[in-house]
This record gives sequence, structure tokens and C-alpha cells, in this order.
Amino acid sequence: MRTIWILYILLFVGFQTLAQVTDSLDWNERQDLQYIDEVQERSEPDKVLHAEPLYIDLIRDLGARKGEREWNLGIGLTDNLNYDTYQALIEYEFAPVDRLGFEVELPVTIYAQQPSGDKDSMPSSRIESLKMAVQWSFFVSQRLKTSMAVGYINEVEFAHLNSFGNPLFVGNVYNPFLVVARRFGNNWHTLIYTGPRIEQHFETHHWSARYDINTNLHYMISGTRNFVGLEFNKSVTSSDFDMVIRPQMRLGIAENFLVGIVSGIPVSRENQRFSMFARIIWEPKHKLPKH
Repeated sequence: MRTIWILYILLFVGFQTLAQVTDSLDWNERQDLQYIDEVQERSEPDKVLHAEPLYIDLIRDLGARKGEREWNLGIGLTDNLNYDTYQALIEYEFAPVDRLGFEVELPVTIYAQQPSGDKDSMPSSRIESLKMAVQWSFFVSQRLKTSMAVGYINEVEFAHLNSFGNPLFVGNVYNPFLVVARRFGNNWHTLIYTGPRIEQHFETHHWSARYDINTNLHYMISGTRNFVGLEFNKSVTSSDFDMVIRPQMRLGIAENFLVGIVSGIPVSRENQRFSMFARIIWEPKHKLPKH
């Protein structure tokens, strides 16, 4: 936790420095237009600059262009009532053709008992799943500053580590989704990510479902890819409603290297309390098509 807070402070100081530099409104507007032009106008097909949420991230940029790639490394900590949850993930995103993105992800979860916690209530650590996803941007309008996409995530769930291999897989998750994003002016970004999550348990033949509604609001710093924002992760089942508010910020360290920090604040503390998540993003350069 101390390391994550230090990262948060460093990112905050970085944003304060940027804010001091960007005092002139005219200068801000020129920087915004210059950066938006770099993303939207320099190559085909059309693409709109949108801020991508950091916790529930997209499979690839909306309006992805052929050749775009991205590596993500994520680490997180959740303070539950009886135990702590440590998360790690590695994922690779790529666009083989215009507006079509694919992703492969391997998430891992490790549980640690709290001194006052009940050991019997703590789940077993495991490699969560092999997650594969596809996303197609079917609508991109630079004039309306709006993009829309549909996609599908399939997660083959692994068994817990104490019984790994006997069996190897214990279930499957089916997750179609819809994304709608719109930018207001040059700096304000909104996005809705929603869809059902249906889980199949192989051994018991039991099915469960929930519906996720993730809404986002971000402010992107002028002339940069840096932003601050809020992510509202909401889950609805037949008998329950949960929401976690996730303040977040992203800072560009180099041209193709970014770091994001996310905190999680549950509205109702039924199962978990405070959480933190950090995402390291690297985008290898790709060749732009010749005009």
C-alpha cells in the first residue's frame, strides 16, 4: 500500500506541474487541437480520441487502426472483510485490421488471511482464467465526436491452485458487451460499457448471471494523454446491486509508455472495503499507412 500511495503522490505532483504550465486558454486550445489532430487526422480511417477507463479497460481503442498494439501489466490489492486479495494480470491487445481489436489476458489472484479473519471463508488462490476477447467499432464519427463498438469476452476458468489439473478447467464465462463513447469539446470524455456476464459451472451444471453497467467521466489534460477521472462500476443481479466508485489518473511517462493508478471505494461494504490498482501500459510503435 505504501508503494502505491507513493506512486499516487508522484502522479499528483506531475499533474500539478502540468496545470502550472497550462495557464493560457489560447495555448490550451492550440495544444488540444494539435494532439487531437495527431490522433484523428494523420491517417485513415477516421478515429476519435477517447479516454479509456483504467480498471474495466477496452479490448482496443475505439476505431482501432490496423497494426496498433498494446501490452498491459496490472497489479492490485483489495481489502475484504476477512482477507486481502492480491491481483496481477498481463494482457496483449492488437488490431489485425481497421476497427477490429483482439485481446488475450491471463489474470492471477492470491488471497491472504487477515489476523482476525475466518480461514474457512477465504477462497483458494488461483490463475483466474484464460481470457480472450474481440471488439468491433461499428460507428466512428469525428463530426459527432462519438464512437460505438460491440464485443465479446470469453473466459475459460481454471481450477484453484490446490486442485490444479484435477480438473484443469471448472467453468466458462460468456460476456457480450456494448461500448458508447462521446467527447465533449476537447477535454471532457464520457463512456458507457455495458453487458451481461453469464457464468457456467462445469461440475455442478449451475448457471449464474449478472448485468454490468460501467459509466465513466474523464478530463484529459491539454495537449497530452494524461487524464483524471471517475469510473462507476455497477453490477445488478436478481437480488442485489453493487457499485464501486474508482477515482483514477493516467500519466504519460514517455511517448508510448503510460502509468495509471486507480482506487476503489465500494458504496456498500458488504464484501470489500478499500482497493487500489495500478496499470502499466506500453504501446509498441506501428507503421502508419502511406497517403
